[in-house]
Amino acid sequence: MADYERRNNGYRGGGGGSGGGGRKRRYRDDEDFDRRPQRRRYEEPLFVQIRRQLLTIAESAARRVEDDVVIIAKTVAENYDDEELRDTLINISLDLVLEQPMKIPFVAATALFAYNNKPELGTELLNKAASALQKYIDSGSWREVKLLVRFLGCLQPLFEGDGIFTLLEELFARAVDLQTASSEDLLGLELVKIILFTIPYVMSSPATGFESQASALLEKTDIIASTPHALVDLVNTFSPVENESAAGPSLISVLQGQLQGEASKGWELKCLPRPWKDVRESDGDEQKPFEAVAKIAFPQITVPNPVPYGPRALFPEVYLSVYAKQEVDTVPPVSDITSSLLRDALVDTLNLLDFNRVATAKYLIDVDCYYTRHTFVKRATPFDRMREIAGDNTAWKPEDMAVDAVFSQLFQLPTPEHKLVYYHSVLTECCKIAPAAIAPSLGRAIRFLYNSLETMDLELSNRFLDWFAHHLSNFGFTWKWSEWVEGLELPAIHPRMAFINGALDKEIRLSFAQRIKGTLPEPYLPLITESKEKDTPEFKYSSEATPYSKEGQELMQLIRKKATDDELQPIIAAIEEQAQGLGVEDPKVPSTDALVTSICFVGSKSLSHVLSCIERNKDRLLAVGAASEKARLQIITSVMEYWADQTGIAINIIDKLLNYTIISPMSVLEWALIDHIEAGAILSKPHIYEMIAATVGKVTNRMRQIVAARTQKGLYEPQLSVLEDTLIRERVEMKNLFKFIEDAVVSVATGSNDELMERGDGSGDMPEDAILRQWGRRWLRVFRRKAAVEDAFISDALVNATPVGTNAPMREDPADTAADGDIHIADADGQ
Repeated sequence: MADYERRNNGYRGGGGGSGGGGRKRRYRDDEDFDRRPQRRRYEEPLFVQIRRQLLTIAESAARRVEDDVVIIAKTVAENYDDEELRDTLINISLDLVLEQPMKIPFVAATALFAYNNKPELGTELLNKAASALQKYIDSGSWREVKLLVRFLGCLQPLFEGDGIFTLLEELFARAVDLQTASSEDLLGLELVKIILFTIPYVMSSPATGFESQASALLEKTDIIASTPHALVDLVNTFSPVENESAAGPSLISVLQGQLQGEASKGWELKCLPRPWKDVRESDGDEQKPFEAVAKIAFPQITVPNPVPYGPRALFPEVYLSVYAKQEVDTVPPVSDITSSLLRDALVDTLNLLDFNRVATAKYLIDVDCYYTRHTFVKRATPFDRMREIAGDNTAWKPEDMAVDAVFSQLFQLPTPEHKLVYYHSVLTECCKIAPAAIAPSLGRAIRFLYNSLETMDLELSNRFLDWFAHHLSNFGFTWKWSEWVEGLELPAIHPRMAFINGALDKEIRLSFAQRIKGTLPEPYLPLITESKEKDTPEFKYSSEATPYSKEGQELMQLIRKKATDDELQPIIAAIEEQAQGLGVEDPKVPSTDALVTSICFVGSKSLSHVLSCIERNKDRLLAVGAASEKARLQIITSVMEYWADQTGIAINIIDKLLNYTIISPMSVLEWALIDHIEAGAILSKPHIYEMIAATVGKVTNRMRQIVAARTQKGLYEPQLSVLEDTLIRERVEMKNLFKFIEDAVVSVATGSNDELMERGDGSGDMPEDAILRQWGRRWLRVFRRKAAVEDAFISDALVNATPVGTNAPMREDPADTAADGDIHIADADGQ
């Protein structure tokens, strides 16, 4: 039988052979006609076209945005009866105002021409914006208020009389009331900031003749804006104590000075686009200035008194630029209004579009599309080229502005608006979209921050450390480490050396030691020791030289076999008996060390392994901590010693032990700041700060949960009293925690720590003593700020809480409210 089929599957028509493949015979006229069925032609609906044009307005340099503005407005006006088209223009316009602030002038220009073409259309858009503004004022959503007021400010030529200035005056009156009631008020500063950020857009609009109103308003705001708030120093990027010249000014005072400078120049505002200025009805026409066909009254907007605070916590803002001290300016100086206007729009875009980091990165990189042509140099212009064109040049690097804005939020104190990883991811996406432009800018920012480590706020230096390691992990862990070789000669406690060690430790957490070692130059290799390259640390009881080695090995084997508590007890008792014979003060300490070290060794395969080991021995560990405070501290010591070369794992385990309440937050603080303070040297270790900050964070988060429960509506007795007692107790414990940190660290900051005083000749003049005192001051600043923020949060939240003793309202008995002659069901049933 044949191995394969030989049947001819080719064309069977005349001629035979295998050619043809069964195709239909083609004729000459087939070449002249396309006999395929025609695809149905699809015409895009008009509202879809307008929607796309609005959403992409000003994004393309190939199109004149002035033409797009006129086309959109004219198309919608001519088809005013199309309700879907009309709603598209109105809704998309307001969405753009509230989500993409850099496009507000272009949306406003569209609204201006829509009003001139069809006043009913423009009026409908204005009314919708006014109702949205009123809603946001009533709810205290002040960023949205700022953006909508800015939009209305761009529409100033449409309004009768003073227009937007009536609303700005009312906002200022409320700000004065708030500042008069309390000099520490922050909401009044927020209202003044809204006023100051609105004025430039009003003055750049087609409206004229409002210079006197703007100047008068600036004179009024000067008193509030120029007075530094009490919290400014606490939220400053650089401590004024360590480096007063590096400490940034408050944003509102910077803006006030910039506007006064612009007023003296006749409100040039060179960076702001004016899309209504270069509009032509057709190609041959000359440009015409915008004039409203008829003016209308400004919408009725009411600012309630008292003004609502809103959901977002308010703090003073400090102007930070990571490109401030370059030999050539690549971003506007703080004396230029451009710096504040661009930063404000970029920051709002960054924080509003947090749901799509890729789109956010694109808008940040395209910042040069939304401002005047001469505001920026060409993208990816080399820094050396900026040197050549320096002097009269007033154009800036767009990528530097974008990176600067992201770092200003990443380093926002006391807390940024979103999770830190969001800002990490935006910078990563920016690098992916425009690597040639963003990478050099990031490099200069990193060098500035590294050189500022000594005076930077401690919390921010740790944020920088986290971002740096995370960013390198996304790009093959490559960095020019050779630039920082000089830092290796510094003492281990120096901030720069601590940063290098911390960065390598974080990189190892995100990868593995051998990989990281391969990315480093020769001088850095000793920092990654052989023990760091081991996946599993050695079990110290394997060595017979270790005390209690026999019992330790037996204990480990039993834990590995998932032995019960009764099976472990004889070995633990044997260790305690030996320790007592050796004169150990607390025999439970060595037995606890053997138990916890064995748990760490058996659970070293993964986090789930160690968690299951802790779960099985949870009751014994809880009993140990309750019986002996020293044994509880030994639990932390054993974990930290076993994972000494992989501190990230140690911190993770400590975190889980806190969750199980095997150790307490105070135990962690005592272990670090009392037992292992080492004259303050422990304060220089990044993983110790990470552990303490996470521990304090657990306490403050629990406190906030209790406050949220206490302030919820509809609570009555006895729940109120129970929650109030819990809140008072937990608040006292939280204050004690912060006081403990204060007392422990202040001795290092002042040089009165016993170990610090015993170093050398006790004079405190050793080279490292000044560095240790500086570490103490930096720690104090961070935790004093955290204590102040939490205390303010609790006090503000409890202002409107239901008072203790409030009882539930009595329900009326239906029998008492029945009308005469009515028969109740219960009575009827009883008849």
